[in-house]
Amino acid sequence: MSAMSDYLENKVLDHVLGTSAYTMPTTIYIGLSTGSFNDDNSGTELSGNGYARQSIAFNAAASGTADNTAAAEFSPATASWGTVTHFGLFDGLTGGNLLIHGAFTVGKLIDTGDILKVSAGDLDITAA
Repeated sequence: MSAMSDYLENKVLDHVLGTSAYTMPTTIYIGLSTGSFNDDNSGTELSGNGYARQSIAFNAAASGTADNTAAAEFSPATASWGTVTHFGLFDGLTGGNLLIHGAFTVGKLIDTGDILKVSAGDLDITAA
């Protein structure tokens, strides 16, 4: 399950209703959290210990769903990241705007030396 952020909801409404054009980001980045991101971009993204957002690409949506087209692989953790349960899609490598957020089907404990990989086709983004 995924949800659009308040930021993206407003941009889409403005674009569709003709009040302001939305320019799509050139790159989408996936960020991770041990808790949920919220529509207002609150929540706590991981930081430090070898963590950095990774670029991720998607296919064109069909039947209200888009999937990632290639794997997104994070660098090895230099210390425990805890149990990663949620993701956020951002328009910047750092900072930027939260676009879409959701929960992984299963959380994964990432300890020192572990690598988190989101395989191609494993991240489904839905519009409901």
